[in-house]
Amino acid sequence: MASSDPGLSIVHCNAGGIDVGNESHFVAVPPDRDPNPVQEFGCWTAELMRMAKWLQACGIETVAMQATGVYWIAQYDILTEHGIRVVLVNAQHTKNVPGRKSDVQECQWLMKLHTYGLLRDSFRLERQMERVRTIWRVRSRHVQEAGRAVQHMQKALTKMNIQLANALSDISGVSGQAIIGAILKGQRDPYQLADLRDKRVRASREQVALSLEGNWREDVLFELQQAVDSYEFAHRQMGECDRKLEGYLASLPARVVEVAEPPKEAEAVSPQKGQKTKKGKKASTATKATKPKGNAPAFDLKAELQRICGVDLTSIDGISVMTAQTIVAEVGTDLRAFQSEENFASWLGLTPSEDITGGKVIKKGRRKVQNRAAGALRMGASTLKESQSYLGGRYRYLRRQLPTKASAVKAMAHYLALLVYRLLTKGQAWVDCGAAKFEEKRAVLEMSSLQARARARGFKLIPLGGAQ
Repeated sequence: MASSDPGLSIVHCNAGGIDVGNESHFVAVPPDRDPNPVQEFGCWTAELMRMAKWLQACGIETVAMQATGVYWIAQYDILTEHGIRVVLVNAQHTKNVPGRKSDVQECQWLMKLHTYGLLRDSFRLERQMERVRTIWRVRSRHVQEAGRAVQHMQKALTKMNIQLANALSDISGVSGQAIIGAILKGQRDPYQLADLRDKRVRASREQVALSLEGNWREDVLFELQQAVDSYEFAHRQMGECDRKLEGYLASLPARVVEVAEPPKEAEAVSPQKGQKTKKGKKASTATKATKPKGNAPAFDLKAELQRICGVDLTSIDGISVMTAQTIVAEVGTDLRAFQSEENFASWLGLTPSEDITGGKVIKKGRRKVQNRAAGALRMGASTLKESQSYLGGRYRYLRRQLPTKASAVKAMAHYLALLVYRLLTKGQAWVDCGAAKFEEKRAVLEMSSLQARARARGFKLIPLGGAQ
């Protein structure tokens, strides 16, 4: 093998390659390890155990395989239990290699690349954090199902010309569910239905009653009942996920981050405990138990996150408790696997794709990376439009400078990712300087740039107030 690639040196001499499939897996080892160096194994557990024993008999210490769907997970667990190091490979890194026309050649090619150290291992969460990620993803699906059920409720009501959505801001709230429940129990009087509204509803009794006059079709009422049942079922499932998630988070150890001195010009995000807010009042030093809003878990998720992270990620403006939980569930709390904050942002897919030749960037493009943590950061960035914090001022500046809203959201999400990395690795106490501080800093930078450009052309800037 070395003679066919004289310019490369062997890095892993005891390497193998696995081509992952649905019904079977092809495994390749060096030709001198077995008379039949390429073998096919089934997908059931007994076959995977036989695969691991065969690799051990061949003296294989590490194998490379592509992270194809979820088919690799069982192999990864069994091979790891047998002491074989598994390198998960991004399929995009090898899919464009020519000359591979069968599964057998694929596994041999992976083995060859891994032997010469040409494959990069993928990021993997710790086993305890994987459990948190699994439950959080399941819960997110139930949240989406509940949202679709609300849309079905609104559709059914509209088909009967019940315009409740025009009188109430959210039909899934207390008032909306009380009225819909009474309708399904047979109540048809619009004014008695309107009396079920909460006192905080801005619409008057007359307005709500007018929206509840329609035609009560039996088939559509059945459709409405089905939507309500789906909505309630999704929320019961979310409650079960909350109980399981609370147990998994409680089993995680508390984390302590060594606090480093923040830079002179701190650029973070919200007042810390004991510091003054915009109105001159000190922030509370105690965390009050509040009723969860919307789809938030029923337990104190913020306190648990702060315990296992060692820092408060929600101190970053734009990052809510739900966003922080998504980030922690997807990347964990230990980011030492990433060499730098820019490496972390690149893994999230929040950096542009660059083609570099001779040390020069010749082409830039968009990277197609699907990452739930990046999606949460984008959502958090989009909420900064009206924020009067330093980050709010930065986001509005990006919206003015960049060509599209999407590019501004991505750029702001990239910056939020850097702040998350700094908090989790350095524990820096970033303090919000406010939007005015950002505008002041930007004005200073723009003036410095103008003066430098003027000097480069032999000119001098003179203020309008008078010559100097």
